[in-house]
Amino acid sequence: MSDRQAELKELTAAFIDAFNRQDIDGVVGFFSDDAVYDDSKGDTHIGPDAIRIAFTPLVCGDRGRITFDEEDYFSEVGTDKVMASWTLSMDVSGERKKMRGMDILRFRGDKLVQKSAYCKSPAPRLDDA
Repeated sequence: MSDRQAELKELTAAFIDAFNRQDIDGVVGFFSDDAVYDDSKGDTHIGPDAIRIAFTPLVCGDRGRITFDEEDYFSEVGTDKVMASWTLSMDVSGERKKMRGMDILRFRGDKLVQKSAYCKSPAPRLDDA
């Protein structure tokens, strides 16, 4: 494993850990000033302030205790991209629920410049062409 591969793996693990600790400052601290977060609903959030607003309901307890359990991980050193699939456990209407999904993460140094989230759903999302 190259040094950069190991570094990308460590950065991704630390990012996931910040979510699992429900540390909003830790999560947002990973993003560069020009970062873009494309959420699983198709909305785009640009910059740390917008990304903080987008993550606050999930990270700060609106869904109770959350945990991301990593399933698969791949990195592409030449592009600084990571694909991490996961299972998210959270509270929904008083019951513990799970959702499967994946993130495509693109780093610049030790900062995230893009996070694109995708999740499994019972039906595909169809947008206008």
